Amino acid sequence: MSRAGLIGGLLLAAIIGFVVVQSFLLDSATCEVCMEYRHRQMCRTVSGANEEEAVTAAVTNACAFISSGVTDSMACGRGQPVSQKCW
Repeated sequence: MSRAGLIGGLLLAAIIGFVVVQSFLLDSATCEVCMEYRHRQMCRTVSGANEEEAVTAAVTNACAFISSGVTDSMACGRGQPVSQKCW
């Protein structure tokens, strides 16, 4: 193997290692949020970089299941969660 190939392989391995390590560091907060919209309820659990991002993602995810269309989804997302717990 040439010197350039060896250096390229080591560089690629370092980049892959960095991506793997960073992906494990992202999940520093996990939250379960239950939303209710038009008499339908859904609970979703999401991990995120922090608690605020995890809650926002869980609300968006839950509302996607219980609403139909962009307008309903936005209205659902503005509502207060029925329950919320983070760890």
